[in-house]
Amino acid sequence: MSKGTLFDKVWDLHTVGTLPSGQTQLFIGLHLIHEVTSPQAFAMLRARNLQVLFPERTVATVDHIVPTENQTRPFADVLAEEMIQALEQNTQDYGIKFYNVGSGNQGIVHVIAPEQGLTQPGMTVACGDSHTSTHGAFGAIAFGIGTSQVRDVLASQTLALAKLKVRKIEINGELPHGVFAKDVILHIIRKLGVKGGVGYAYEFAGSTFAAMSMEERMTVCNMSIEGGARCGYINPDETTFNYLKGRDFAPQGEAWDRAIEWWGSIRSDDDAIYDDVVQFAAAEIEPTVTWGITPGQGLGISENIPVADDLPEGDRAIAQEAYSYMKLTPGKPLKGTKVDICFIGSCTNGRISDLREAAKVAKGHQVAPAVKAFVVPGSERVKQEAEAEGLDKIFEQAGFEWREPGCSMCLAMNPDKLQGDQISASSSNRNFKGRQGSSTGRTLLMSPAMVVAAAVKGQVADVREL
Repeated sequence: MSKGTLFDKVWDLHTVGTLPSGQTQLFIGLHLIHEVTSPQAFAMLRARNLQVLFPERTVATVDHIVPTENQTRPFADVLAEEMIQALEQNTQDYGIKFYNVGSGNQGIVHVIAPEQGLTQPGMTVACGDSHTSTHGAFGAIAFGIGTSQVRDVLASQTLALAKLKVRKIEINGELPHGVFAKDVILHIIRKLGVKGGVGYAYEFAGSTFAAMSMEERMTVCNMSIEGGARCGYINPDETTFNYLKGRDFAPQGEAWDRAIEWWGSIRSDDDAIYDDVVQFAAAEIEPTVTWGITPGQGLGISENIPVADDLPEGDRAIAQEAYSYMKLTPGKPLKGTKVDICFIGSCTNGRISDLREAAKVAKGHQVAPAVKAFVVPGSERVKQEAEAEGLDKIFEQAGFEWREPGCSMCLAMNPDKLQGDQISASSSNRNFKGRQGSSTGRTLLMSPAMVVAAAVKGQVADVREL
């Protein structure tokens, strides 16, 4: 069993007790909610005549169902309007802070909490969304939870959880030109598999992660869940502290000094014991793109689509399924594959640094004919900052659409959807069948810079060649 890791320390500090099931009753410091998984949870509270125990520890926003073209109320989608109305009513009834559209603070839940300083080292964070692992970038232990667990946190501020094992994933060295955090996590998932992290928390360590900005670290931790891990985290350091300083909910004055001292103390010990350790070299990672129907079916842009016989026996069946669904030929390059839609955004890659990198590539280029390309900022603050820097103009001049904040085409819960068997170059996190709105639509995951390259070329391309 692991010992002396940040995960162990934070887990122990938040343990309320041990339940008869053997699970830990874990106190949750920050609870984030949105419009999709909360309505039923609030209905369960009402049915039991329960109150929200600590409403000041819950923060709400709306993201999944928000249209990114026309946000006039009522929304054109009747169900979406019902969901936002339910969230408005529930947060009002229970005294919960709610960042609604037009507040200046609305956005994807995993973007707004970090940018406002709500997420801090040493916290336990829960949200009814699988990509809550994002918040582990701050040295927090963050879990995606189901609707009944959303109810539990609202009512008791605790969760019943079995303690995880801890795997240290160490990467050292400088990333090659054109390789980003998205490529790093896709590489890890490719190597360890989509089930490799089941039962684990992932600790990302080594000089490669130490050199990353906070937003890059968020991208890595965001997709821990795609590798099967329940959460992923990075030990807090000066980069973490510098990002948090001065943000809305960050400690101030003497409290800041005390916070930094404590945050430093929860880092994994130098002699910490891990349940498993895996090492990769940064120099071996190249721009990475998924070719199949799971985030683990990825390859370097210079590689060919794998042949089933060359894969481990347990991966061959889903490879065959992927060949058929994606209409791709094993043994052939993925590079050069025609794309129809190019999407930059999501809780994985919709932050200001993502848009800056994409704009660098887009500047001076034009989106290829017949390609629809659009950029969706991760929050109202990101949109405002991007526009202040003129990024919106760079994208529009290159032929991209500039949209309002929301989850957009990451998932099919708003008007942004694939049609028929369109193929999408997407900076989002999942390439499951039907994920982007069409039962036959096809998704290729890649970094925002690679999405721009695909948009300009009209096909899967190597951004290093632009």
